[in-house]
Amino acid sequence: MSASDGRLSFEQALAHVRQSGQCAFAAVPVFGDDGETAEGARVFIVQQGKDGAHRVRFLAGPFFSAALAADETLSGEHIPERVRELRFLPSVLREEWCAAQIQELIARLMAASPALAPDMPDYLSAPTRKAAPEATFPISLIGRPASGEKGR
Repeated sequence: MSASDGRLSFEQALAHVRQSGQCAFAAVPVFGDDGETAEGARVFIVQQGKDGAHRVRFLAGPFFSAALAADETLSGEHIPERVRELRFLPSVLREEWCAAQIQELIARLMAASPALAPDMPDYLSAPTRKAAPEATFPISLIGRPASGEKGR
C-alpha cells in the first residue's frame, strides 16, 4: 500500500478482499476524440465470489447516463494484465450502486473508501438524465474494437 494515497496493487487488493470480505476498485477515465475531455469511465471492482474465488466486475459507460456499455465479470486467466497493473482503493459495494450512472458509482465507492480523495466532485447531488431503454453506445467507449476491426 502506498503511504501517501492508500492505493493497493492488484495482489494487495486481492489480499484485502480475502481478509475483509469487502472490495477494492479502480476507475479509469475514457477520453473523447479531443483526447482531453473525459466522457466516461471504466470501473474495475475486485470482489470475492460466493465460491470464495476472486473476480473482477467490469463496468463502463458514459458520464451522466444510466446506460452502461459494459457490465461483465472477469475471473482467473480472463483478467487482463492491464487490469492487474492498476492501483485499487479499498471500499465496499452495494449491488444497487451498479445500476446508477457511472460517476455516481465512482462517487459512492470513493465515499465508502477509507482513502478519500480531497476534491471529489459531488456527483450524487447533480441532476440526472436517463437514456431510453433502447439506447446503445459505441463499443469503442470501453476500449474494444468493434466487430470486424482488428484488435490493438
